[in-house]
Amino acid sequence: MLEASDLMVFYENNLALNNVHIRCDRNQIVGVFGANSAGKSTLMHALSGIVLDMQKKEMMAGGERITVAGSVRYQEKEVMTVSPSRRAKMGIVLCPERRRIFKESTVLENLKIGGYLASPSQARETLAYVFEVFPALSRLKNRIGGFLSGGEQQMLAIGRALMAQPKILLLDEPLLGLSPLMQAMLMRTTREIRDQRKISIIVSEQYARPVFPIVDYAFILENGSAVLEGTREALMDNPDVRSAYFGV
Repeated sequence: MLEASDLMVFYENNLALNNVHIRCDRNQIVGVFGANSAGKSTLMHALSGIVLDMQKKEMMAGGERITVAGSVRYQEKEVMTVSPSRRAKMGIVLCPERRRIFKESTVLENLKIGGYLASPSQARETLAYVFEVFPALSRLKNRIGGFLSGGEQQMLAIGRALMAQPKILLLDEPLLGLSPLMQAMLMRTTREIRDQRKISIIVSEQYARPVFPIVDYAFILENGSAVLEGTREALMDNPDVRSAYFGV
């Protein structure tokens, strides 16, 4: 469904992604794990097309040169040069790191903004679904986004992404700064969303423990390279993975 091959991203002379290959098939949950600066967010930006906007902005401002090479294919079509807005319309939707909600708008306003790609009937149905899987948001729909807790903001960020009618949802470090209880709840809900909405999902995370139980396949990034990949079971049986990500 979504596949990147020989993907390379340079920030000036700094190699952020080095010949990365990643694939997510229909109705799969794929994990991308790695330490800080491993290249996880750069990968998500490349898959969603955000890196093209970053490249253009830096070029216009005379900032650092961003170079992108390789291939990104979605439903058998090459989308490497397709803009992020066009990719979103095609169904590739990013839920960014650190939530990036509109903090001066209410929960309901944030969700409606996310539904700008949806038809009125789709927006109504998806809004009802978001309130079903995140009932806390229904109770807080008139609350200003900036007054939500970190967990509530993350629920809102995922709900806003769902309003855009994704076929493949990219979750960039959704568990950052959250309690273990909130992390577990969000991962259970992520699996429910895949099962109920038939959405493919790629989750990038530094903390593998809460994510591993829900993934079908995973990739390990180190210094911009994919150094290991496999099914959940195969990686859990790998002593290096257990030592690095589970402390056992």
